[in-house]
Amino acid sequence: MSARNPGTVLDLEGLSKVTVNTQAVLKRAQHIQSLKVPKRQWQTAWLLKAVSCIDLTTLAGDDTPSNVHRLCVKAIQPVRYDLLKKIDMHDKAMYSEIRQFREACGDTHMKTILATGDLGNFTNIYKASMVAMMAGSDFIKTSTGKEAVNATYPVAIVMVRAIRDYFLRTGHKVGFKPAGGIRTAQESLVWLTLIKEELGNDWLCPRLFRLGASSLLADIERQIYHYVTGQYAAYNELPMA
Repeated sequence: MSARNPGTVLDLEGLSKVTVNTQAVLKRAQHIQSLKVPKRQWQTAWLLKAVSCIDLTTLAGDDTPSNVHRLCVKAIQPVRYDLLKKIDMHDKAMYSEIRQFREACGDTHMKTILATGDLGNFTNIYKASMVAMMAGSDFIKTSTGKEAVNATYPVAIVMVRAIRDYFLRTGHKVGFKPAGGIRTAQESLVWLTLIKEELGNDWLCPRLFRLGASSLLADIERQIYHYVTGQYAAYNELPMA
């Protein structure tokens, strides 16, 4: 939710100089009215968007408690459940659900795990990434690492480009975390390169990029050991704890 508007000093001098081009307004309004409306499923999608923007109000002087109660019931379920189920929109709580998490987190950073391996296609992954960011996520993560399909480079490209698009629109930098199946030092270099190429150096920092791969550390440490000593260490020489 946006912060409350604090207002500004009343600028009567500036307001006195304002003029509105009536003909331009009328022409623009006519153009808007002449645009073709979307059809079929796209029209339904826009109508559902309209529903989400509706204020149900009653201003009649002779209103009754039953009228107000009826409106409240309708606000809770504005479109019949069976209709939403027919178009597979009966359980689509993602934005609202993440918003609730955002409010619960307060000032704490919030990370959203998208489980991209279950989303079906790149378009869905992009949309899910954008919705998560619009709802207030500070980080978006590819997966838990436990799914059948985890972090892949194509998925990462889609997600980081969503991050870039969101930054260009809002000026807010959202972090990215790939997780699952990242095990070698060489792979970590590829991931760093991907972030540098797609998002730039600003994202090459712990605040905006994290690698979800506990087993990765052991191989990186072995590679550093080899660089320092000229030989590889056994894994038991570089324990995790």
